[in-house]
This record gives sequence, structure tokens and C-alpha cells, in this order.
Amino acid sequence: MRIEGSRLIDEEGRSLLLRGVNLGGSSKVPMVPDGATWRRDGFFDHRSVSFVGRPFTLDQADRHFERLRQWGFNCLRFLVTWEAIEHAGPGQYDQAYLDYLQAVLEVAGRFGFLLFIDPHQDVWSRFSGGDGAPGWTLEAIGFDLSRLDQSGAAVTHQALQDRYPWLIWPTNAEKLAAATMFTLFFAGNDFAPSTRIEGEPAQEYLQRHYIQSVCQVAARCRGMAHVLGYDTMNEPGRGWIGAEDLRQARGVLRKGASPTPWQSILLGAGFPQKVEVWAEGRSLPRRTGARRVNDEGVKVWKEGFDCPWKANGVWDLDGNGQPRLLTPGHFARFGDRVTDFTRDYYKPFANRFAQAIRQVHPQALIFLETYTEGRDELVWEPEDVPGVVFAPHWYDVALLVTQRFTPWAAIDIFKKRVVLGPWAVRRSIASQLARFQEAACKQRGGIPVLFGEIGIPLSLDNGRAYARGSFRRQERAADRSLRALEERLAHCTIWNYTADNRNQHGDQWNEEDFSLFSLDQQMDPADLDSGGRALDAFVRPYPRAVAGETISFRFDVHRHRFFFSFRHDPAVTAPTEIFLPRRHFPGGARVQVSDGRWEEDREGQLLRYWPGHERALHTLRIDPAGAGQAS
Repeated sequence: MRIEGSRLIDEEGRSLLLRGVNLGGSSKVPMVPDGATWRRDGFFDHRSVSFVGRPFTLDQADRHFERLRQWGFNCLRFLVTWEAIEHAGPGQYDQAYLDYLQAVLEVAGRFGFLLFIDPHQDVWSRFSGGDGAPGWTLEAIGFDLSRLDQSGAAVTHQALQDRYPWLIWPTNAEKLAAATMFTLFFAGNDFAPSTRIEGEPAQEYLQRHYIQSVCQVAARCRGMAHVLGYDTMNEPGRGWIGAEDLRQARGVLRKGASPTPWQSILLGAGFPQKVEVWAEGRSLPRRTGARRVNDEGVKVWKEGFDCPWKANGVWDLDGNGQPRLLTPGHFARFGDRVTDFTRDYYKPFANRFAQAIRQVHPQALIFLETYTEGRDELVWEPEDVPGVVFAPHWYDVALLVTQRFTPWAAIDIFKKRVVLGPWAVRRSIASQLARFQEAACKQRGGIPVLFGEIGIPLSLDNGRAYARGSFRRQERAADRSLRALEERLAHCTIWNYTADNRNQHGDQWNEEDFSLFSLDQQMDPADLDSGGRALDAFVRPYPRAVAGETISFRFDVHRHRFFFSFRHDPAVTAPTEIFLPRRHFPGGARVQVSDGRWEEDREGQLLRYWPGHERALHTLRIDPAGAGQAS
């Protein structure tokens, strides 16, 4: 596969459309001991874990890949974590995990999947309420992992157990632990020059270890033609970079106790604080009150360590031992420059990452992500490395936050307003996706866009579907997003497929439940579809290889009807291929074409089409065999 402008082209010259899944949701946590976040036992024994068997054991791989292939997916965003590779300590790589990873990726290739590696993280680490980085990275800065929750430096499922609120984990991005680590990782040289690890600047130390760990994976993948490349980092956090005033709260997704950055610093130093409390509103979060946090005065710093922001002149103690903020705008400017996370810090890191990866895997594509809280910016200029794909994420925010599907309402994340009316909602979603594509089109003559994450919580309506056995509302919610993807002719990898999903704890991480598959819905293990959820929406026809340029396609999930039009490239002799799932076309297809000829491969769930030479634009309408003629 190669890149031509904003298109992905296969070896026969056809335009590819990548439709895939993220594999898998529980890859964020160890396999041994079971690191599901609802389990507290062994949480802090982070150096002796194993991720061998994530996303599934090697003996189960054939069955899971066979299922995903039957569902029509041709691409995988394959999750690994820094912790999985280098959990035992700096420079100590888990060779057993790398052996397993190499083996399972080879099986994926045998099933015909293209894939890219996603070094996954959420709010830095499991120990700061997410996943990704090893625990020793926080310890190297001086954090006592056992005090993160008590001091208000993070909120974790392991600590709160049954009291853990839905979707509170993103609030960790603005709390002390994750915000400190990301600021040091991306901008420690500018904002924390006094902070060093083993004598090395913190930024250099952390970036070097992260990149070298992913290079260990690249060394195992470089001979696999189906491994397209590597994401730089899942949802990179900005930390406090760009904060104009540390006394002002940041971030749109607020929930629970929501300290300002300055309050977060004080909490970590053992000074109790009265902080605002937030909850979901009708559209955006709303303030509901205030409460005191860390009344016990717990200090998050280990013996012999102090707050790095104190060491770097952000604050100190007055003559009475009381804290005082010296530089409220410490992270807003560096010298004469107003700081911009994407331009000043993410982009240099992404270039460094790409250059290191390509020393190991020269042909690898690099998948870019930027911080996108209601923003679509991408800055990739001619002097930056070539061979990149923009891989932003998009979710139906109202659905995500409320876990309720409202057909006539949604939120525009860019305009930060509610959209009302089914048609207005559809236009808005397509418009939001278009913003990312338009941003990529402005870079270097056009960069391909693949939406790295898009999906819905299958636990809508408090999991009512589990008792009823019907995922109809989930199908309607998923279809709304997928139709917008079709309108934009967009590549995507859906979030997610979790092989060990269960109804009670979902994807085994922070109570999220997005998986297209669940063991609790699997009534007949011999049936590949058994265990699938909302499949009528997720398993849908699409043009996977087009001998020219796609003009439009759409699928009517209610009538099981597919429309497709494209402009043929005369230089391409290979047929256009359309995935045609038996789920919607059980008795075969009735096909109406503008010209040319077609053949159906029912076993392979494909329709192949060869256009005539009399016209440039070709159209197809595909209905289930035996369906009526009425439109």
C-alpha cells in the first residue's frame, strides 16, 4: 500500500477504504495478574506483570480473527502499551510479550488484515486513572503511587470500586499526576529545566525510553508487509502547557471534584483545598457545589522528593510556611513565544518518533494524533517527515456522556452547542468529521485521514439491552455515526473489540463497554456471529477497493440497500470490490449497474465489478435477492 495525496492505493492501483476495529479494549491492563480496573488486589505490584495474552491468547487468535474477517473488517488498530513492553524498569524489555506480540501479528496477516500499531495511553498511566506508561515513570519523578487517590492527584477505579462514576477518568488529564507527567514529557526542557532523572533532563529521559520501547515492537514488525505503521501516541495529553493562569480551571469534560491546576499542586503538597464539584448538564457539564479534598494533608511525594513545580520556580512557601504562587502564567509562554502544544511540542516529538521508528522499520507510515478538545488543528509542513496519516478521534459526545440515544439531538464539539432535529444532527456529524478532513487537506498537498476511534457505548440505558437481548437502540446510534462516515468516504477503526468483555464490567477498564463482542451475548460458540452486538449497524457493505475514485456510497440499514458511484481510472484493470455481508444479503444480491459486468462471490462476501468503457461515471444499486422493486 502507498499514499498518493490524500488517498491510500493498493498494489493494483485501486483506492482502498479501510474499515476496521481497535483490538482490543482490555489490552490496556495486564493479563497476569488480571489487571481489570475493578480489581484492587496487586494494583501497586506493577513491575512483575505480564501482558502476554492481550488482546487474546494465541490459541484463540484464529477464531477471533476469523470472526472479524467475517464481519468485513480489513484493518486493525492494534493496541500495545508502553507498560506492556517496559514494565519491569527502564531498559528492561519484556521479551516474552514481544515474542507473543510478533506471533499474534503474524496470525493477523494470515487472515488478510492490514494493521497499524497503537501505543495506547489514556491520562498517562493506570496509576493516574488511565493506562499506558509504566508505574516507574511516575516514581522516577517522585510520586508515591499509593497516595495518588488520597491526595487528589488522580481518581482511579481501583480506589473507588463501586462508587466509580461513569466517564470520570478523563478528568485526570487536568489533575496533578497526569498533567505533571505530560508537561514534563513534552515540554520539560522549557518549563522544568531543573527536573532531571538519573542526571538526564526529564523530557529527554521520558521521550527516549518511550520511543525506544516502541522501537522494540518495530523491530519485530519490520518484516511484516501487512503492518502499515505506528501511531505516535494515543490521545496525547497537553498537561498544563498553554495554561494562561494556573488559578483558572481548564478542560471541558469536568466531573466530580475539579481542582484548578494551582489547587492540584497544593493538594499534592499536602494542603487541603475546597474545590468545585461538577456533574453532567443537558449539554455541557455544570457546577453543582464545592467540597474539601485531602483533609488529611496527604503528600503525594515520596521521601527525598519535592514538587517539581516548586523546584522550577512556579511556587514556594512564605515566611509562615504558607504556599504562594509566583508565576501564574508559567506554562503560557516560553521566552517571547506564546506556547502552542501542537506546534511547539507535539510536532517535534512526532518527527523524532518517526525518524527513530524508520531507522528500524523504514517503510512504516506514521499515524498522527493531536490534542483535540473541540479543535481540528493539524500542523504538518514540508520540512516534517513524509508518509503520515492523520488519525483523529470522534465520538457522539451527548451519547457518550449521558449513555442515552436521542435521535433528534446531538452536540457539535467545535461550535459547543446543541443541534436539534434528525436531519440537522446528521448534517452536523458529517460536518464535524469534515473539519478534520479539511484540516488534513491543507497540509503538504493533502494527508490521508483515518478516524482512529469512533464508536458507541453498548451499555446505553443502564444496560437494558443485556436483559432484553435487543440492541436496536445501539444499532440506531451506531448507524447515525457510520452513515456520516460514509458521507465523508472516510477510513475508520471502530472502538472496539474486546475478547473478554462481560456485561458487568464491560471492557475491563474503567467500566467502559464499547465492544462489538461480549462473552455474555455468546450463546453458541460455534456461530461466529454469536456474541456480536449491534451487528446490523456495524456489519455493513462498503467499497473496499475501487478501480478509480469513489464519488459516493451509502447503506440503508432498514431496507438493506446499498448505493455506490465512482469514476473509473482506465489504467486500473483490477475489479472494484465491494464487501457484501451475508447478514444483509442472506440469499445473495440483486444488482443494478449503469454498465459493465459483475460477479458475486457469496463465500467471500464480495461483489466484483468491471465497468464498461463508454462512460466515466459508474453507479450500482444492490438489494437483497428477492427484495421488491419499490424505492
